[in-house]
Amino acid sequence: MKKVYFSNILAFLFLFSSVTFAQHEHGSDTTATPAIETSTEAVEGKHEETHGEAKFEPGKLILEHIGDEHEWHFATIGHSHVSISLPCIVYTKDGLKVFSSSKFKNEHHEPASYEGLKLEHHHIVAEDGSTVYDFSITKNVASLLLSAVLLLTIFLSVAKGYKEREGKAPKGLQSLLEPIIIFVRDEIAKNNIGEKHYRRFTPYLLTLFFFIWINNLLGLLPGGANLTGNIAVTLVLAVIAFFVTNLNGKSTYWGHIFAMPGVPKWLLILLTPVEVIGLFMKPFSLMVRLFANISAGHIILLSLISLIFIFESIAISPIIVGFSIFMNLIELLVALLQAYIFTMLTSTYIGSAVEEHHH
Repeated sequence: MKKVYFSNILAFLFLFSSVTFAQHEHGSDTTATPAIETSTEAVEGKHEETHGEAKFEPGKLILEHIGDEHEWHFATIGHSHVSISLPCIVYTKDGLKVFSSSKFKNEHHEPASYEGLKLEHHHIVAEDGSTVYDFSITKNVASLLLSAVLLLTIFLSVAKGYKEREGKAPKGLQSLLEPIIIFVRDEIAKNNIGEKHYRRFTPYLLTLFFFIWINNLLGLLPGGANLTGNIAVTLVLAVIAFFVTNLNGKSTYWGHIFAMPGVPKWLLILLTPVEVIGLFMKPFSLMVRLFANISAGHIILLSLISLIFIFESIAISPIIVGFSIFMNLIELLVALLQAYIFTMLTSTYIGSAVEEHHH
């Protein structure tokens, strides 16, 4: 019977563990930046709504578009909004309520209250100030579930191909993904963890790599939600990496933290706190690096498009569109690079934790 390792269990569960976290911290969460067409339409719609009476505010617009929402907005065509209303699930003093987020909009698509509830800065709050527990399926949560289904569909198909074509050359999707799988296994897992232990951590590292990469790519699609630009999701990924690393740490690993060999005891008073802080700084750096790099690209893209409406001139649009296309190409590279960096660093942390003592 095959052994079931703790890290492999976490690899299976972490796709779903972010659902609750992704609904909170809307002020810090970032959703996907739409592609150039959708972004331009959204900015244009915002500009038209002012009817020239108010000054265009790019900062406010950008923050609105990188924040989480209770509806899945794809584009604005004229004054028409193409969007999907998502289910709101809240628990209030009156009990559990389940309804569509469209209830917060009237026939003119203007904000409205519903059964004593209203949307305030993308949060559902009670009009009387009472406590509201929000378990809604927001855009980020819906995207998380969608990416989980996509990942399961892809890799169950690949696993079936390996089983049916055992000993034969791969074909189709299997042949496309096999070089990447082998790269993660040999160049990341084996090189950083070592021959003895790399096999039991490979499923987790593969899940981590493809989860980040695929969600990065989904974030570049029109109307997509960029989960890896969501600080709550990167936090969960970092916390899982922290537990996988430290729960598998050997005595040598902990000895170098609390009782470094060859170091005078009086010096341990200074060095041990530094090492302990380092335990938490490693996952923290993973969290911030992924969040900052992914969201920065999308903010730059929206900022470029906003320049057209800041200068109120279509003459500069060819230059802006050219730069935007270039940024999208850069984002494709960043999507893969950030998945590689996060997985690589995680594997080095695991490798240092399971390293055998050398005599």
